[in-house]
Amino acid sequence: MISREKLTEPLSQLLFGNSQQPLSNWLSDVDIGESSCRLVFAFPWPCKSQWEDLSQRIAVALDDVIGSRDLSIEFTIAIPQLAIKSERPLVAGVKNILLVASGKGGVGKSTTTVNLALALQAEGARVGILDADIYGPSIPMMLGVAEGTRPHVQASKHFEPVIARGLQTMSLGYLTTDKTPAVWRGPMASGALMQILEQTLWDDLDYLVVDMPPGTGDIQLTVAQKIAVSGALIVTTPQDIALLDAKKAIEMFSKVTIPIVGLVENMSMHTCSACGHQEAIFGSNGGERLASTYDAELLAKLPLSLTIRQSGDAGESFFAESGPEQLAYQQLALRCGERIAMMPAASMPEFVSLDD
Repeated sequence: MISREKLTEPLSQLLFGNSQQPLSNWLSDVDIGESSCRLVFAFPWPCKSQWEDLSQRIAVALDDVIGSRDLSIEFTIAIPQLAIKSERPLVAGVKNILLVASGKGGVGKSTTTVNLALALQAEGARVGILDADIYGPSIPMMLGVAEGTRPHVQASKHFEPVIARGLQTMSLGYLTTDKTPAVWRGPMASGALMQILEQTLWDDLDYLVVDMPPGTGDIQLTVAQKIAVSGALIVTTPQDIALLDAKKAIEMFSKVTIPIVGLVENMSMHTCSACGHQEAIFGSNGGERLASTYDAELLAKLPLSLTIRQSGDAGESFFAESGPEQLAYQQLALRCGERIAMMPAASMPEFVSLDD
């Protein structure tokens, strides 16, 4: 009979993920018989696109160990509840909250939010989107939700999330029209955001991806103070002026003790559809410089792409077919999910008011 230790040894030599951890770390169950060998791996982040390649690597690594036994390999996803402990309250039905922020508008933050959520879903996670841009909600349009769609309300109190492309979504855009903008002062806007966040019946989400408004004002501070957040993803372009505002966002999250999951450099490179020439229209290496300054990780460099722009405007998805855009967001989802899962489970300090 083969011992579990005999199987674990070659599996410990196989490294997986961006962090290059031994694959044996994720081995959750082993069943060894006379003629069969069954292995079950449980990953704390969504990585479904990697399973086929992993199966082949595992089979090769164990070939000499299992001999003539039939090898059965199963993969599961077991995303933990909020990797970082916090005294701030959890949101019912949500395991992890990821804030997507930029410090300024116009860098593609909402586009990144939508496509990251779709990519996490494609990797096997249950995902929702909260459109926290109270003054300019764009998520319904980008997901192709029909104009006039309203969430169902239970007992005159709780919203049922609007399902769009398999994502659970909530936005002030479902409750207003383009002719009734939210002309509110900061505290009123913050209160509206907390209401739609806490009164939405989120259903067993692994990740709630929050599209934050531009800036570092009342809404950002309200979210930081009142809910437990797994981390923030900072979106910037390589342009120097965008980097200045991204720095402000990083500094703000540092002051309110929310960890930075990583950085995304959007509109990094444009490839001419006619000749294939690549050009860094907004400059180059801005994301690397920012990541180096703050000892953060640059998770992705996303292209300046006509496909991405057209899909957002039309409310359509480019995930049906494999292409450079889909692959770029797939890698972002893999790295982002792994970063959240691998964060140390240390307690977060108490909220520090920026007014102190």
